[in-house]
Amino acid sequence: MDINIFIERRKSLKMSQVKLCKGICTQSTLSKFENNGRVPSLTILNKLCERLGLSVDDLYRNSIASTSHMKTVLDRIESELMMESYPKVVKSLAEIDVTEINNVTLKMRFYYQKGLFGALTNGKYEETFFYFSQILDDLDERHQTIYTYLSYVGLGILYSRLNQIKEAEFYFSKVLDYIETHKNENFEKSSINAYLRILTIVFYTAEFYIKVGNYDLSEELINLGIKLCSEQHITYYLPRLKFLAAKIAIDRNQPHNVIDGLLTESLAFAKINNNEVVELRINALRKKYESENEN
Repeated sequence: MDINIFIERRKSLKMSQVKLCKGICTQSTLSKFENNGRVPSLTILNKLCERLGLSVDDLYRNSIASTSHMKTVLDRIESELMMESYPKVVKSLAEIDVTEINNVTLKMRFYYQKGLFGALTNGKYEETFFYFSQILDDLDERHQTIYTYLSYVGLGILYSRLNQIKEAEFYFSKVLDYIETHKNENFEKSSINAYLRILTIVFYTAEFYIKVGNYDLSEELINLGIKLCSEQHITYYLPRLKFLAAKIAIDRNQPHNVIDGLLTESLAFAKINNNEVVELRINALRKKYESENEN
């Protein structure tokens, strides 16, 4: 961050520290920022910059830690998480210093990705809770963005893996309410990554309700996921959704041709997306199913 850009703009406008910080923060907070480099909260910094006709990103224009750079890395992590490429996720997350993220939305993306990664890979529970709490208790404390519901998904996954089903269902029920409210074309789907976030919510919620035996609800969610995939010709989540459908079909003792068809479709989409993790799961499920149904 280049604090001189901030100071030079204030002085060029002939604005005193007292006038600039009025109604935003104390003069002491502003003085510590300008003289000692102690960065205030992102909310305060945003307001100070706005008063000067700047954006926070303007203070980073000479740094690689720009908004565009961060967005590129976070976009990559989102895809890597979806493909379950966890070694790549570790490397990509290591590229980011959260203190250099100057955009609230991007900071929420970072914390949800860190938290989801921890939940999916049995990371330290206290760290996972911390990442989600940054969103729920600070950055989106009014719970108005999709990142709140992604945090609920992560917490639900965490409790489910601890086999604390009641606690997991508490969070997934909140997610389910969100899906029910928005499923009729009201999701925010401005980009491919926006679709992936919605699909992440739908997929893991469906997976949880399979675990607790609510197959009707799971099938409804899977069908919604497939519909969302078809809207933008997104194939990334299709192998995993078809895999869940196959698991339901097996548990419900549906005809062999139905199960075989779902497994075959799932495998085909996995190969298209080079998703070796899902390929292994499909082959393992098929082998188990066939061995259990031998004459």
